Amino acid sequence: MRGHLRKGIFAVICTLVSFVFVAPASAGKLWNPETRQWDIFPDTPAMASSSARRKYKRKLITYRTNEKPGTIIIDTDKRYLYHVQDNGKAMRYGIGVGREGFEWNGTERITRKAKWPGWTPPEEMRRREAKKGRILPRYMKGGPDNPLGARALYLGATIYRIHGTTEDWSIGHAVSSGCIRMFNEDVSYLYEQVDIGAKVIVN
Repeated sequence: MRGHLRKGIFAVICTLVSFVFVAPASAGKLWNPETRQWDIFPDTPAMASSSARRKYKRKLITYRTNEKPGTIIIDTDKRYLYHVQDNGKAMRYGIGVGREGFEWNGTERITRKAKWPGWTPPEEMRRREAKKGRILPRYMKGGPDNPLGARALYLGATIYRIHGTTEDWSIGHAVSSGCIRMFNEDVSYLYEQVDIGAKVIVN
């Protein structure tokens, strides 16, 4: 009888503990005492957005470069954009970059700036996405649902831009078709600091 009682008490304690203790947040797991197995919770966009905002928060930092103030330097490996300031400083922003096969580097100039830009997907992109079952519009009016977000800085005569995004979770990742993504509030801030003709270096 005592043995059964001890087993019963132990089972109750284990059940209570399983409700209190969870796997580390990064693991995305929670013990389910009913099924006696781990329930897996994949990283959701909301969770990833919160994580990205903490890690890639806009910040003024010490930054050594021979480039003149006003220059934008993009480090695609580290996922940061640096806007060079006076006195050895730079404003650092988190970014999303081109996925595998869409990486690029070079030097361009800001040739145009737009608030709540419209989006005209290149025909190549429309065909590529159509093969995946995703039909893109020929043109999408600017607004909160537009993939280019709140602002866009156009790079030379290329199809690439520095722009906002509706997918905050993508900041810090390589998921775009070559454009540089930023949080909407960050690209809006940068928009006001950058002049047409500003130099942009993509590494």
